[in-house]
Amino acid sequence: MSLVKGGGKYMAVMFYDVKNREKVEVPENMVKKTTYERQLKNGGTQVRYALRGELADGRKVTKFVSKDDWDGMKASTE
Repeated sequence: MSLVKGGGKYMAVMFYDVKNREKVEVPENMVKKTTYERQLKNGGTQVRYALRGELADGRKVTKFVSKDDWDGMKASTE
C-alpha cells in the first residue's frame, strides 16, 4: 500500500475527510505518527498504528496503517 504520493520535495499522505466526504492530501511535514493501545478481555494489549494530520482549517484527520507502513514513515511521533 502506498501512503505517500508525489516525488521530490512535495510529498503528501492521503487521508479521508469525514466531514466533507472526500479524500484529501496532507503534506508529509504536517503528519505525525501515533499509536493507540487498548486492553483486551483476555488480558493482552492491542496496538494500532496511525498517522495523524492537520487540515488547513485546523481539523485533525487520522489514518490507521500497518506497522510496516508506520515504521517506514519519517514523521515525528506524538
